[in-house]
Amino acid sequence: MITARNLTKRYGQTVVLDDVSVEIPRGGITAMIGPNGAGKSTLLSLVGRLLKADGGTVEIDGVPTNGMKQSEFAKKVAILRQDNHLAVRLTVEDLVTFGRYPHSQGRPTVQDRGHVEAALDYLELQDLRHRFLDELSGGQRQRAFVAMVLCQDTDYVLLDEPLASLDMRHAVAMMKRMRGVTEDLGKTVVIVLHDINFAASYADTIVAMRDGRVVQHAVVDEVMTPEALRAIYDVDVHVEQIGGKPIGVYYT
Repeated sequence: MITARNLTKRYGQTVVLDDVSVEIPRGGITAMIGPNGAGKSTLLSLVGRLLKADGGTVEIDGVPTNGMKQSEFAKKVAILRQDNHLAVRLTVEDLVTFGRYPHSQGRPTVQDRGHVEAALDYLELQDLRHRFLDELSGGQRQRAFVAMVLCQDTDYVLLDEPLASLDMRHAVAMMKRMRGVTEDLGKTVVIVLHDINFAASYADTIVAMRDGRVVQHAVVDEVMTPEALRAIYDVDVHVEQIGGKPIGVYYT
């Protein structure tokens, strides 16, 4: 379980995360949704230790993350940030292999190579493995970065808008793979999404944010209602359901 208590983040006088406390259960997919500037990426970055909080704490399975060595933390939590740009020229295979660094310390073993091959297969990247990242489309690069994160083989996988730059086919395939990661491999996926239809279709629980606060944290069925979504986004919507399960959200 990921436990955040009273997390606060400021930039100057601007509070971007305001005393946020949330518990993310182990297993399944937790989607973070909300309008731009709600604090979703900031919360994810604080949990993933990409940013330092101005107040509050984070625990992973009951252990405070501020007391973990980086090498220990990197074996428990993998995070893909939104602005994943590299200054060096790498092939897809090189990038994915970086995911094994917490385990291999730069000296990949046969077992590490096995993880690399599995990640390349999982993200349909075998035919691109020797291509340089700057030769790929935005969607292909995004898949390569997700493969690197999965190759890290952590209990928790944090993804900040991984569907950015992906076309519909690859976006659907990505969410199906994340579903498989939780069901087949027992991992916990926390994912920032802008498309609430993907959240409705694939998530187990939803953390809805607005103005730097968590306004709702519940199972999908409780969040995907016209009333709840209006409170989050200030828009009127219609929620299509089959058998009581939300399958689509339409703006009215």
